[in-house]
Amino acid sequence: MPNFYCDYGFNIEIGENFYSNHNLVILDANKVKIGDYVQIGPNCGIYTSGHPLDSETRMKLEFAKPITIGNHVWLGGNVCVMPGVTIGDNTVIGAGSVVTKDIPANVVAVGNPCRVIKKI
Repeated sequence: MPNFYCDYGFNIEIGENFYSNHNLVILDANKVKIGDYVQIGPNCGIYTSGHPLDSETRMKLEFAKPITIGNHVWLGGNVCVMPGVTIGDNTVIGAGSVVTKDIPANVVAVGNPCRVIKKI
């Protein structure tokens, strides 16, 4: 669904039967791999880009870490996936979550920061 925004496009790999609702943003300064049968709710962001915490360094440097989203994953609305994160197969990320660390397969995870609340 429109609108879709990305930095480059050539760093994005999407599997079969992918669906994204409105306003997906993918900052693909590094590789973004999205598996098969992934569903993404509205207003989500997948961000490979980040900046150092130190203000002096931040003014001079940006970094980018790859993101991998497994097969049969559902990201609820307004989810942000941060640099370097891997989300396992068959996982549901609840609406409004900020995914700052890897999430295993077969779980429901929610919150800011996102954390596992139950196994599927």
